[in-house]
Amino acid sequence: MTIDRVKPLKIESIASGGDENDEYPSSLNPEEDHVECAGLVLDAPGLIDESTVLDRNGNDMRFKDTNNPVPVTLSTIVAGATGVTYNEFLLDNEPTAETGASDCAYTITRAAGQVTKEEWKRNDTTLIKSIDYSYITGKLSSEVRKVFAANGSTIVAQVTWSYTYTGGLLTSAAMIRDV
Repeated sequence: MTIDRVKPLKIESIASGGDENDEYPSSLNPEEDHVECAGLVLDAPGLIDESTVLDRNGNDMRFKDTNNPVPVTLSTIVAGATGVTYNEFLLDNEPTAETGASDCAYTITRAAGQVTKEEWKRNDTTLIKSIDYSYITGKLSSEVRKVFAANGSTIVAQVTWSYTYTGGLLTSAAMIRDV
């Protein structure tokens, strides 16, 4: 078993707010793998002291920095994180069976050998998602992805992808969130 040891690289001097009791430790305890302190300050080069502070208030860990000078708890940060909604997920992914559904139907429409539309429907045949494809001189020029509300007609999320070609090769793809 390898034992790791940690030594502080700097103890705050009197000139930067420390006191005469700040000193380098005379021994290390290899059984301890943590740093204990009332608060932890992270400074970036050129910024003032205490530009980022982590501390505890009772059972809550708190964070503050120059852009967020009022301390915020980890619980508050977690509560505010919404993540990706189902509709946003569907803009990039194919639907699978929704809650209570045993299946979702997929249909593809082609014209002259090219895919012009893809649709996913619930068991009750209401539309979940569709993608409409457009072509210029045989190359995909755009696709419009739509996600529908439970009624199957109200669009709740939509993106349009536009494709550019140079010399027959795809050179750019741009997405715009429409809804």
